[in-house]
Amino acid sequence: MVRSIRLSLVCAAIGLWPLAAGAADTIKIGWPMPLSGPASVYGVPVTKGAEVAVADINAKGGVLGRKLELMARDSKASPDEAVRLARELIIKNSVDFLSGTLTSAEAPAVSTIAKENKVVFVAPVAKTVQLTAPQNLHPYVFRISSNTEIEGATAARLMAKWTDVKTIGTIAPDYSYGRDAVAAFTAHIKQLRPDITIVDQQWPKLGESDFTSFLTAQMAKKPQAIFCDVFGGDFVTLAKQAGPLGYFKAIDNHLIDGAEVGTVDEAQALGEAYPVGIWSDSYDPVIAWSGESPAHKEFIQHLETAMNAKYGSGWAIQGYSAIVALADAINKAGSTNSDKVSQAMMGLTYETPVGKRTINAKTHETEMGEFWGPMVKEASYPFAVIKDPTYMDAATPTN
Repeated sequence: MVRSIRLSLVCAAIGLWPLAAGAADTIKIGWPMPLSGPASVYGVPVTKGAEVAVADINAKGGVLGRKLELMARDSKASPDEAVRLARELIIKNSVDFLSGTLTSAEAPAVSTIAKENKVVFVAPVAKTVQLTAPQNLHPYVFRISSNTEIEGATAARLMAKWTDVKTIGTIAPDYSYGRDAVAAFTAHIKQLRPDITIVDQQWPKLGESDFTSFLTAQMAKKPQAIFCDVFGGDFVTLAKQAGPLGYFKAIDNHLIDGAEVGTVDEAQALGEAYPVGIWSDSYDPVIAWSGESPAHKEFIQHLETAMNAKYGSGWAIQGYSAIVALADAINKAGSTNSDKVSQAMMGLTYETPVGKRTINAKTHETEMGEFWGPMVKEASYPFAVIKDPTYMDAATPTN
């Protein structure tokens, strides 16, 4: 959008300051996000959710009398590219705030740029605990997603109930997200089930195109259950390669994946190749569930129209919530000054279509849980869905 800044008077003899556009200017939000490649399975719908939030807020008059403007750029899931884009958005495009990024490599990298430039950065997806670890925390970074500690602990509590399981394998991408999630899972499963032995761990690279060697190596160790954190397009590839190998059959589908492969996005991408019977999660199950609110039903209907997709997305809510939280903080601060907005973000409670969320003033974490359950096929839907999705966070008992 072109800024409506005009010179009201130009005088050859007297230099007059141009009148600033003030309220007519947009509030610009820089949004580096994977919009191509395997990670776009999540990145595109997260961006669509942000666009829907911007449209909703603008339709109601914007924020402080100004419209929001989302400046989305394709980070290609590369931390280097995300950093380059963040710098460009701040310096060249003069964005007021940063949000976006998907992977746990991108978000910490962009966080450093936010800190250097004193610009509030709201991370809607990345889970690594390193993002807000004490040594990395600063006034301008906030997370509205879950994190690897919550994810790993929840998966461990669920798997601990499988009393017949004595040996476990893990498989996760070889970077901060996968390493942190597996570390959390391992610590918690050892506490809950000291009788369990971890017999194998596999670390494919992010963006791996051939999982065969990792899968066959793991099968050779004969684990009875698997904790998996492969996600997005990578999980689509893994599942399609694992099925013919008998990988899921060998463990009787005793696999828990905490990387949101329970979303309708992932289920539709896999179709008939989805390994029904595994457990997974989603920030938004989309499909009607017990306790679904009228606000959520309205959100999904709106999203389906905006995306021109019958079932919307389980990921869009993260983009939507990031923009809502930021807009609420701007309103609370009464300013677009990042120092004031940062203060407003601390302790902020904001509404999402799946309930209220609060940002911890000390950790800058929303400490968000997710909806978990086994993946099943139901006659009502042409893809796998979460059976009886149950919201679980760090405080939720599993018994």
